[in-house]
Amino acid sequence: MNNSFEINYIRKCLELAEARLNRGDASEWTSYDFEKLSAAIEEATGVILSVTTLKRLWGKLKYTNMPATTTLNTLAQFAGYADWREFKRLVTLLPGPGTIAATGDETTGLLPGDDSTSVNTAPGDASTATPRKRSKWTYWLLGLIPLGILVYALLLSNTKPGKPLDTTAFSFSSNKVVADGVPNSVIFNYNAAAAGNDSVFIAQTWDIRRKIPVSAKEKTYTAIYYEPGYFKAKLMVNKQIIKEHDLMIGSGGWLAMIEQEPGTPLYFRKSEVAKGNGIEVNEALLSAYHVPLQPVPPALRFYNVQPLGDIKTDHFTFETTLKSDFQQGTAACQRVEVLILCKNDLISIPLCAPGCVGDLSLFAAGTAINSRNTDLSKFGADLTKWVKLRVVAKDRHMQFFVNDSAAAALTIANPPSGIVGVQYRFNGTGAVKDTRFTKDSAVIALQQ
Repeated sequence: MNNSFEINYIRKCLELAEARLNRGDASEWTSYDFEKLSAAIEEATGVILSVTTLKRLWGKLKYTNMPATTTLNTLAQFAGYADWREFKRLVTLLPGPGTIAATGDETTGLLPGDDSTSVNTAPGDASTATPRKRSKWTYWLLGLIPLGILVYALLLSNTKPGKPLDTTAFSFSSNKVVADGVPNSVIFNYNAAAAGNDSVFIAQTWDIRRKIPVSAKEKTYTAIYYEPGYFKAKLMVNKQIIKEHDLMIGSGGWLAMIEQEPGTPLYFRKSEVAKGNGIEVNEALLSAYHVPLQPVPPALRFYNVQPLGDIKTDHFTFETTLKSDFQQGTAACQRVEVLILCKNDLISIPLCAPGCVGDLSLFAAGTAINSRNTDLSKFGADLTKWVKLRVVAKDRHMQFFVNDSAAAALTIANPPSGIVGVQYRFNGTGAVKDTRFTKDSAVIALQQ
């Protein structure tokens, strides 16, 4: 296989996926955007592509191998094709500046995100065509375009959505087996007999691994949640949401775990990680669990998810102190994400070593800013020492402070949403203390 030519097809497929998701230029995407894409792909195809896999495809993480066939098939299906083979058969890559033609020459492949090659699909566009003589195949393929448009129109006419179902004919509820903590099993009770022969699914918005087809003839389905959070459980028939309700999986105080894809997370006992009014996982503890720090440090996650009253994204103060003292090898940038978890939204705050501030994204309730066009250098700090982070929100205006220095300010776009807790994402080791939410005079300190 000519990998260079294959990469051109991959790039085109990624462009179509971006267009379908409709979340703007992928160069400005944050982890939240890739989570949305993963959920959309899983909803459309029934196949899960992890956030890590998607970041590799889009060039956010270093990756030198060609994607697996199953990954390419899933991307092609999300783009509207039966599989990868059909995508390559139906999509025409016309020659253009830097585009690799099928000449049999060996050319170095470039991963997505490198602009030194391009894929052109606009037929007859003289501004992008190479001045060299066109091949007979190009003109023959151009002649097929009108036929392709006609076939596409016929397919659309035969795939119009059916009549919406009467939602009152369905029921959907759930019960947690454990009041708090993870793993936690949830028993879903449903009545979907009115779906007939249509496909029925149970899905959760944030924990996309829990979406699964269920039988319309059955009444019960049980799922396991491995991570805390606030979810919108949904009963779906085909792509129509019939019923939904809120479902909160609390963490039972501070929780520390190593995220593993695929597989059950590695959970640390609270007695191993509790440090005063905070939590810590150091190299000694990782060594005791035989978790290597090289060549790739483990994905360490801290959670504290619990009811926080009426604190919402438009009026609160959040304070925390953290550090990440592992900075060897691929962890040289000491990247940390602090996530404020909400019922219907998310606030994602980046921190890193000063030398790595050129690749940061800040997301807050529908508003995103990127270091490529905004000065986010104040989010760079020496994370081998304790770093203070403070977020102040009032009347949709949100300010961010790092070590008491103003780092950024923005106006949130989304409606106010209730806050339910926090998540910290470290690479390797991490520690957190003195974490609290404040609204007016009410203070909620996150304890063990």
